[in-house]
Amino acid sequence: MRKSFLAVLLLAFCSLLAAQQALNNDAIIKLVKAGLSDDLIVTTINASPGSYDASANGLIALKQAKVSDKVVAAIVLKASGAAPASAPGPGPASTAGAPAANANGLPPGIDDIGVYWKNQTGAWVSQLPEIVNFESSGKLKDIASAGIVKGNLNGRIAGSRSRLNATFPVTFAVYLPETVEITEYQLVRLHTNADTREFLSAAGGVLHTSAGATKDAIDFQPEKIAPRLYQITLPASTGKGEYGLLAPGTASSSNKESSGKIYTVSVAE
Repeated sequence: MRKSFLAVLLLAFCSLLAAQQALNNDAIIKLVKAGLSDDLIVTTINASPGSYDASANGLIALKQAKVSDKVVAAIVLKASGAAPASAPGPGPASTAGAPAANANGLPPGIDDIGVYWKNQTGAWVSQLPEIVNFESSGKLKDIASAGIVKGNLNGRIAGSRSRLNATFPVTFAVYLPETVEITEYQLVRLHTNADTREFLSAAGGVLHTSAGATKDAIDFQPEKIAPRLYQITLPASTGKGEYGLLAPGTASSSNKESSGKIYTVSVAE
């Protein structure tokens, strides 16, 4: 009788252990609700076998359960069968010209919201923005709250050249805040003067809404490479010159000056 009881207990223990080791979406949601940190949950996902639902419905259910993008990215990576990134070394990712993704689904070098550019070695480097001021008919206008202002606006950036020098192909990566879409960014050609760079824009910074305002807009096709992370490539057909990636939104001060952020590059053939 005692041996039979021990056998049943051992079988129950083994079943419980197997259940604990086989993680799934519901198990991850339980870990999140229990208050475990993202780093600990990602480590658990990477170290344990599991069967995950990485379909659109499965990912939506995870987000509704308040699972972070970092954990969701680890689930997607695990479900795909890809191994988490380890120490640098030769492998398929390097032969493809792109570094392997981290456990959070982001390429090495990209770890916070912002804009990055790919240098000659293929590494992502954080880029600092410059300030762009908007003016119309020689007078600065408040475009942050007016909605639509009649007439075109000139965006003006101090300095005749960007601090960033590059050659084709020029590739940016934009890691978005949760409330911003990649279509809100605009790629523009900059015209150089003695001490400034300028581009023609329309009211509110929307380049395609006013006749004559499209000449400085450059169409681009963003490529999604991770959750909230998009890659933008400046086509070589645009030729050498000064370019900028205009961030959405403007800031308006008490004297009605309007400004925004732009990420610039000086391209030589």
